[in-house]
Amino acid sequence: MARKTQLAETRNIGIMAHIDAGKTTSTERILFYTGVTYKIGSVDEGTATMDWMEQERERGITITSAATTTTWKRGGKDFLINIIDTPGHVDFTVEVERSLRVLDGAVAIFDAVAGVQPQSETVWRQADKYRVPRIAFVNKMDRTGADFDHAIRTMRQRLGAHPVPVQFPIGKEDSFIGCIDFIEEKAIIWLEETLGAKFEIFEVAKLWDDAFLKSRPDIAAALKASAIDEAFYKEHRGKVVSYIAEHDDAVLNKYLNEHALTGEELRVSLRRSTIALKLVPVLAGSAFKNKGIQPLLDAVVDYLPSPLDVPPVEGTTLDGSEMELRRASDDQPFAALAFKIMSDPFVGHVTYIRVYSGVLKSGSYIYNSTKRTRERIGRLLRMHANKREEIDAIYAGDIAACVGLKSVTTGDTLCDEERAVILESIEFPAPVISVAIEPKTKADQDKLGNAMQKLAQEDPTFRVHTDPDTGQTLISGMGELHLEIIVDRMMREFGVQASVGRPQVAYRETIRRRAKAEGKYIRQTGGRGQYGHCEIEVLPLPSAAHENMHEMSTDELDVLAKEVAGAGGKWRFDKEHRMLFIDKTVGGSIPKEFIPPIDAGIREAMENGVLAGYEMVDIAVLLVDGSYHEVDSSEMAFKIAGSMAFKEACGKAHPVLLEPIMRVEVVTPEEYMPQVFGDLNSRRCQIQGTESRGGANVIRVEVPLAEMFGYATDVRSRTQGRASFTMHFSHYAEAPASIAEEVILKATGKAAR
Repeated sequence: MARKTQLAETRNIGIMAHIDAGKTTSTERILFYTGVTYKIGSVDEGTATMDWMEQERERGITITSAATTTTWKRGGKDFLINIIDTPGHVDFTVEVERSLRVLDGAVAIFDAVAGVQPQSETVWRQADKYRVPRIAFVNKMDRTGADFDHAIRTMRQRLGAHPVPVQFPIGKEDSFIGCIDFIEEKAIIWLEETLGAKFEIFEVAKLWDDAFLKSRPDIAAALKASAIDEAFYKEHRGKVVSYIAEHDDAVLNKYLNEHALTGEELRVSLRRSTIALKLVPVLAGSAFKNKGIQPLLDAVVDYLPSPLDVPPVEGTTLDGSEMELRRASDDQPFAALAFKIMSDPFVGHVTYIRVYSGVLKSGSYIYNSTKRTRERIGRLLRMHANKREEIDAIYAGDIAACVGLKSVTTGDTLCDEERAVILESIEFPAPVISVAIEPKTKADQDKLGNAMQKLAQEDPTFRVHTDPDTGQTLISGMGELHLEIIVDRMMREFGVQASVGRPQVAYRETIRRRAKAEGKYIRQTGGRGQYGHCEIEVLPLPSAAHENMHEMSTDELDVLAKEVAGAGGKWRFDKEHRMLFIDKTVGGSIPKEFIPPIDAGIREAMENGVLAGYEMVDIAVLLVDGSYHEVDSSEMAFKIAGSMAFKEACGKAHPVLLEPIMRVEVVTPEEYMPQVFGDLNSRRCQIQGTESRGGANVIRVEVPLAEMFGYATDVRSRTQGRASFTMHFSHYAEAPASIAEEVILKATGKAAR
C-alpha cells in the first residue's frame, strides 16, 4: 500500500497554551472546518471531541493530550495535519513535554486580555528545549479588555520571543470583525458568528475608499475602534516587512535596494525564519466566535515545517559507541519513538508512536532497542481522540498508535532489528507531592496494585512507593489536582475503593560543605570472604549548575567536572539526581571493574538521605582512593563500601533540607489586594512583582509548596470567589531551620543535628 500524502505535505503540530486560553475550543473549530466533525464540540457543555475523558468533561479542562488527524487544502494540495491538543494545567505538564518531543511545530495560543500567562511561559520553554518552531494565535479578541499589542509586548518581554504580526485585528472587543493580512495585503471580514463562519476577502485599499465604507458601516465602525487608517496601515506593514527582511539574508539585499517584496517572497522568507527559530508569526481571532480558524490553518501549512524541514533525528548504536542519524524517508531503516501509553479496556495497551524513518506494516515484528525485546505489532491505528481507525501501514513522519506491545514504556525506541538504533528518550520532572492511599478491603488491595501499575505505565510523573518505616503505600505526582484525578480514575475505571491521606511534600536533601570518608566492607565467614574499600570526597555542585544540568552538553559537563575536581579523572553524570561521579583513582588502587559498583552504591544511597530519608541531589562525588583483595573483593562488596562511604561523608558535609518552591500568580480585583497580600505573606511568600492587566491586579510571588495546601478555598473565600490563581513548580530552596527541624522530627522522631 503506497503513501497517500507526501512528506512535504505533512505537518505534525501541537496546540499549547495556558489553561483556559482556548486550546481545545480552537482544536474543535479546526476539526469542524477541516471536515472531521460535522458539529462543533463545546468545552462548557462537556461535548468536546478532544476532551473525551469523564474527568475532563466534568471539570472543563484538558487532562491528557489527545491526537487526531485531519487534512486542509492549500494552493491546490491536500495537506495532512496530525494534531495533538495538550493540557494547559501545570499538573499535566508531562503531556506537553512528551508531545513536544515528537512534534515538528506548534501553535501557541494566547488570551488577548491576559497576554503571556505563567503556564504559557512553561510550555514555551519546553518548546525552546526541543527547538520546536511556533506560530502564535492571539485568541479571544472579542473579549472586553482584549489588546493585541499587549499580547505581542508580553511575548517579547516574558518569553524573549521575536513575534511578527502577520495580521492586525479590525475592531476590538465586541466590534472585532476581521483582520488585515500584512503579507497578502488583503482584508478578511467575518460575516457571521454561526457554524458556517462565512467571510469575505478583498484588497486592503478598499478600506480607505469612502464610498465602500459608507456602504459598510460595520467595517467603518471597526476601523474607527481600532484607530486604523491608511497611514497606520502603511507604517505597520513597513515595520513587518522590514523585520522579516532583517532576519533573512536571502531577501535582505533586495529589500535594502528598495525592491518591493511580493507576498510569495515574504511568505517563503518568513517560513525559513520560523523554521530556523528566528521569528514567530502572530495571527488574531476568536475561536469561540468561529473567527480566524481558516487563516490559522493556512499559516500552519505556510510557516510550520514538514518532517523534511527538520534535521534528521539523532540516535546511537546499541552499545552507545557511535552516532546514528535517521532521515525522514520511507527507504531508511524503520525508527520510531513511543511517546505515550494508554490502557484501553477493550484492546489492552495502546502505544502512541512517532515514526521518524522507514515503514511499519501491521502484523510485522518490531525490535524495542531500549528493552532489547522483540514484539509483534497486532494492529495499527490512526487516532481521533478516543476513536480509532484501523490502517495497514505507517510511514516516515506519521503519528499513529500500535496495539499489542506489552513491554514498551514511554520513551522507548522501536526500530528495525537489523539496523538497531536508540533514540534519545524523554525526560520527565520528578513529582513534588505525595499522599498515602489505603485500600478498604482485601479485594481492593489486589485491584489497587493492578490500577497503580497501569496508571504508572501511562503517566511517567506518577510514582508509587512504600514508606519503609510505616509500610504505607504513597502515590506521588505533580500537584493536588494531578493526584485527585489519579484517585478518581482508580475508583471509576478500576473499581478501587480506598482512603486517601493528607498531601505530603516531596522534600529533597543536599550538602553545603566538602567532606571526606572511607567505606570498608569486610566479611570473613569461612571460605571466600567479602572485601571492598574506597575513599571518597563529597562536595556541593555550584548553585549556577543546579537547574540546567540536565540540558548541559557533554563539553559543558566536562568543564564542570574539571572545575569541581581539578584536572584528570573520568566522570559520569546522573541526570535524575543531578550527581557528578568522578573517578580520580590512580595506579590501579581499585580495579576498573569495581568502579561502576561503587558508583551504583552511591546512587542507591542517594535515594534515602541522611536527614529525613529524602532523595539527595546536586552533589559531586570524587572517588580518590581505595584498596582491594585479589580473592575476596567482589562487585557487591564495593557497592556496599561506596554506599557506606557516601552516607558517612554526607553526614559530615552539613546536610540540609530542600523544599519545593512554587511560582504563583494571583489575579484579583483591586479591592481585595490587602486581603490577598496578607494571606500570601502568612505563607512565607517572596513577592516578585505586581501589575495591572485587563482591569484586574496581578500579583506574582514565590511560595513554598508546603504552605499552599488549601489555598484555592482560602483565596476564594477572601475575595468572594472573584480571584483566581495559577501555580507551577519553580525550584528547590533550602528550608528555614525551624521548618527543617519539624520535618526531620516528623520523619525520624529525632531532632535535627
